Amino acid sequence: MAHVVIPSIDRYVGLQQDASVMRFTALCSLAILLAPGIVVAQQDTVTRRDGFLRIWESIYRPTTVQLYPEFDDVPKGDRGFTEISYAAERKLLDNDQFFHPEDALTKGTAALWLLRMRNVEELDAMEEEHLPELLERYPIIDIADRYELVGDMQELNDMILRLNTLLYEEVHEISFYAENFHGKGTAFGETFDMNAMTAAHLRFPHNTLLRVTNLDNDTQVTVRVNDRGPYVHGRSLDLSLAAFLQLTERSAGVLRNVRIERLGDVSLVSRCGSDAPRFQRRITRDVRFHRGVPHTLALGDDLGLDSTRFFVVRTVTYPDGNTVRLERWIAPGMRFQFTPSMEGEYTFRIGTGFGRERTFTMHVVACN
Repeated sequence: MAHVVIPSIDRYVGLQQDASVMRFTALCSLAILLAPGIVVAQQDTVTRRDGFLRIWESIYRPTTVQLYPEFDDVPKGDRGFTEISYAAERKLLDNDQFFHPEDALTKGTAALWLLRMRNVEELDAMEEEHLPELLERYPIIDIADRYELVGDMQELNDMILRLNTLLYEEVHEISFYAENFHGKGTAFGETFDMNAMTAAHLRFPHNTLLRVTNLDNDTQVTVRVNDRGPYVHGRSLDLSLAAFLQLTERSAGVLRNVRIERLGDVSLVSRCGSDAPRFQRRITRDVRFHRGVPHTLALGDDLGLDSTRFFVVRTVTYPDGNTVRLERWIAPGMRFQFTPSMEGEYTFRIGTGFGRERTFTMHVVACN
């Protein structure tokens, strides 16, 4: 006769406890396995706040003090409050109650912000529904990828570079204005002087510096936007008479093979010593440079960085898009030296000894 072994109640409870422990252990193990993936996903995407601030840095446009927040979730004192509120007040951001600063940034939103901040079109023609048409003109992303997340800051830098390159390669038609407007008021309240190096543009902000090149003879002039216009279809810029004469003879009247480069605001773009340089000094709250990365630097000058703490220069991205990986550690008492080889925007990815990183941008300009 077969014997049936009936476990005692203590043994039964023990088995149940063992099963519960196993289930709990399995859940903990699953959580441990999933947790690194979650952290990586957060680290490998760009937040809306960080993405916006990077795009804002790239246009060299100043902000004024903001007294009140434009978004409920970006209060005064928050990182980026001034820039985000300033941009929202000028309708460069969507008119919502919340900004969602720590949410991941989508490629479509980044593209819209880039296009708006480059003033490629009137603001009311740069809503989300206009994105497909805008991307046909400026294909910085594939429209099918508009809801994908920006993977890292390098991907965002690539988008910025693509748009800058497309804008740089555009050919424009320009004209000039002179005696009929001399001494009259401009759209920004200045008095128009046909002998000054100024220009009228329909969308660029007041005091934006532009480098204008006549591609037919390779002559250049740098002008400051201080008026609105021109109001002739297909024409991009009206120069003062003095600026126009730097490019061609007055009798030409109109130039149809011109490149326009937006350099940034006159207060932020160095004119080779005429303005006091402004520096970006902080990697983190506790790790600062003695001097820092200047917003602008004259071609031929050196960049020098040193700190009382260890820091590492990980990569340098050149204006032509080439990224050089350095991984150069700088100890206290040592100095990182860099000499730019070309004009344009340089991007430095610099970190601390504790794994924190920040991206710095520097615009290199040639002195006349």
